[in-house]
Amino acid sequence: MVAWRHHIHRNPETGFDVHKTAHYVAGLLAGWGIEVHTKVGVSGVVGVLKKGDSEKSIALRADLDALPIQEMNQFEHRSCVDSKMHGCGHDGHTAMLLGAAQHLAKHGDFDGTVYFIFQPDEEYGKGALCMIKDGLFERFPAQEIYGMHNVPGLGLGKITLRQGGTMASETLFEINIVGKGGHASSPHRINDPVVIAAQVIQSLQTIVSRSVDPLDAVVVSVTEVITDGARNVVPTNISIKGDYRTFSDENVALVKRRMEELATGICAASNAVGEVKTSTEFLVTFNAEEQTKVATAAAIATVGAENVETNCAPKSFSEDFAHLQRQAPGCYVFIGNGTEGQYANMLHNPEYDFNDQALQVGASYWVELAEQRLTK
Repeated sequence: MVAWRHHIHRNPETGFDVHKTAHYVAGLLAGWGIEVHTKVGVSGVVGVLKKGDSEKSIALRADLDALPIQEMNQFEHRSCVDSKMHGCGHDGHTAMLLGAAQHLAKHGDFDGTVYFIFQPDEEYGKGALCMIKDGLFERFPAQEIYGMHNVPGLGLGKITLRQGGTMASETLFEINIVGKGGHASSPHRINDPVVIAAQVIQSLQTIVSRSVDPLDAVVVSVTEVITDGARNVVPTNISIKGDYRTFSDENVALVKRRMEELATGICAASNAVGEVKTSTEFLVTFNAEEQTKVATAAAIATVGAENVETNCAPKSFSEDFAHLQRQAPGCYVFIGNGTEGQYANMLHNPEYDFNDQALQVGASYWVELAEQRLTK
């Protein structure tokens, strides 16, 4: 597994352009006698391993893509590609699933079908949906699905998970305001959209403080304000952009509704035109009750109950694994990457590296999960 990971780390690819990585993965799977399907969702790979007569099936998912970052590490297996590196540990995720696939193909004691899903373009959030649209669950009808991510700063040999909302949704928003611009010396002859935009931005903060249940976690962030004004020119058009994140579909809808009411209402009161556009790029990653219990049992069998946290804090980042969970119930867990050196560096940091010592933990968890869930 170490050799596989180092090879993938040296040769990072991003987005859907992961064809060399996919070819490498497909070759290994085929060498172990696993049925291989390539170009699923442009460049995804699916391995199919069936044993016995049972109709039960599960899917295990890893991600293939790297990040557009210049690696700063100097170790021997550092990236050989300028401005690309595996700064999120997907090289490790892929190697762990390959290790599990090899073991299950040679020694697996189970009755049913395991689908090994190697997904492109997780970082930009398009890969899972693309594979789904390419018939992933029609061609490979998994009854449930499981995922995993490494966590820098979490001790090696630790596994954490939780039932329910586990990783946040992300919804992009754009509020377009049309006023009446003109010379900055004559505010009485214009309808200043800057003043209106300021009111809108202030009002957005009341969504969390006055519309959302105080026990729920919601973040609304304005990240851009764009105008067509200039020196001495009050603009006519303003665009306010940002995103909001939450852990329930209900709050995704609530924030959207209140944002539309506030923005259009303030604009109407000011004789301006207001329009709100939203796009939910990432859904809430939601761990189903039964599958969380299954994952917990596999985690405990792998690392011991003392090393498993079953009610970890939800993560405010997002994962397109959520799209897969809308097709089949599942559970997503986190494994420790270590607490020292580059293994503790934050994900997406140019000096981060996946910890090779975590490979055995992740692969063993996958094997335990498959054999427990597809027990004879």
